[in-house]
Amino acid sequence: MSTIDLAVSPNDLRALAEQSNAWPFEQAKAIVARLKKSPKDEVLFATGYGPSGLPHIGTFGEVARTTMVRHAFRVLTEDKIKTRLIAFSDDMDGFRKVPDNLPNKEMLTEHLGRPLTRVPDPFGTHSSLGAHNNARLRAFLDTFGFEYEFASSTDYYTSGKFDATLRLVLERIEKVMAVMLPSLREERAASYSPFLPICPRTGVVLYVPIVAHDVKAGTISYDDPETKERVTLPVTGGHCKLQWKPDWAMRWVALGIDYEMAGKDLIDSVKLSGKICTALGGLPPEGFNYELFLDDKGQKISKSKGNGLTIDEWLRYASPESLSLFMYREPKSAKRLYFDVIPRAVDDYQQFLEGFSRQDPKQQLANPVWHIHAGHPPAADMPVTFQLLLTLVSSSNAENAATLWGFIGRYRPGVTPQTHPKLDAMVGYAINYYRDFVAPTKKFREPTDTERVALQDLRDALSQLPPESSAEDIQNVVYEIGRREPFLDAVKKGKDGRPGVSLDWFNMLYQVLLGQEKGPRFGSFVAVYGLANAVTMIDGALARSG
Repeated sequence: MSTIDLAVSPNDLRALAEQSNAWPFEQAKAIVARLKKSPKDEVLFATGYGPSGLPHIGTFGEVARTTMVRHAFRVLTEDKIKTRLIAFSDDMDGFRKVPDNLPNKEMLTEHLGRPLTRVPDPFGTHSSLGAHNNARLRAFLDTFGFEYEFASSTDYYTSGKFDATLRLVLERIEKVMAVMLPSLREERAASYSPFLPICPRTGVVLYVPIVAHDVKAGTISYDDPETKERVTLPVTGGHCKLQWKPDWAMRWVALGIDYEMAGKDLIDSVKLSGKICTALGGLPPEGFNYELFLDDKGQKISKSKGNGLTIDEWLRYASPESLSLFMYREPKSAKRLYFDVIPRAVDDYQQFLEGFSRQDPKQQLANPVWHIHAGHPPAADMPVTFQLLLTLVSSSNAENAATLWGFIGRYRPGVTPQTHPKLDAMVGYAINYYRDFVAPTKKFREPTDTERVALQDLRDALSQLPPESSAEDIQNVVYEIGRREPFLDAVKKGKDGRPGVSLDWFNMLYQVLLGQEKGPRFGSFVAVYGLANAVTMIDGALARSG
């Protein structure tokens, strides 16, 4: 696959990047400024994942966006500073509740409170629920080709990688408490401790008061809530874990994390963890708080609820690149993440890709596809839009790709599944999307008497056009036929100065002829579908309503 590269030197590219206000560059500039104050030979980017539920698109979004910032940083530094991206899984967290979208709920209920890596896998494929969900996340990230290092909280705690920093937390426990206590309710503050012992008897993560701690020995003591026995455990070696805000800060310090973004709902948590990080002698990472994704009802997407879109669902209906574009755009604005956003995301991606080669280098750095493809976007070669494919499926009730390729091959001779594999994939996406979302809601409306007359006129005009008429020629005819009441638009003037045509005319065509609210440019649709087929379609609509 050919790619389009910027015809500039690394030095010139850096200069352009320094002037760019694309958000990945703005974030990367903050890291560059950080290094000037605190030089390092290596910059670490991190993302966090709580594997209590199956991974959702928001998890992918965090990795995708962080990857874009990482690439922007490499451009700004001309790739002279080593970078790494750590995808960290908090799989040692206690299993608090059984998500709605997991099987074997009764079995899982028996293991509530235990670290996720000690909860059996309800799917029976991995050593634990945590391991299963980690594998699901990694498999998906790998399909996108992300460059990352996976890290497990359980592995880091039990292997001793966190031991030195855990001892530091114990040594400075008063400072950590001074940060945390003002943020807690009085009742919780009375028994709060940053350390959560893992009960040797039950394996449960205990939220209990710590009655004593020994900095020199590196231990904490608590009273077993059931046996009342005094238990002393080392804070190292996986015998304890930290409450999540101190845990986050400890991870930043232990690994030397320089950049990590988080959702808007964690703004206060980021601030508290940053203060704890400072108390431990570390420098809190750079980052920003992105807005949350919402489902079709405007509710926050939740792993436990399983609402919104899953990763696999998006990829059933659209390309990975379209999902990356959705993540790139306006990360600080809340967006609905549901099925109806997919067609626009697909076609917007193609528009950005098609425009890239016509832009100058400065404009290219502001084009989302440059960031989506790490500076090497592929050459655009998509003869039809996704919306047009959907309309073709709808008009022909196509149940297989061969039918659609028949239309495409006639419209664009020489274009085949072999010459255009990405288009072939998009044909499959369109068929899936039509079957699952368009067909069940398809509803034809009756034309009014005025609309019937207009449709008859359109039918007659189209039937008189030469079969090889271009999409533009057809569109001009459709536009001219629609230039009548009630479709006139006095505000939008035509090229000849006469009143324009409102969208109501084109919407009517799709509602009456195809049973859908909107569609692509009608002239383009007819050019692909065929003039004779379009005339037959209008005849059918007139007969239904007659």
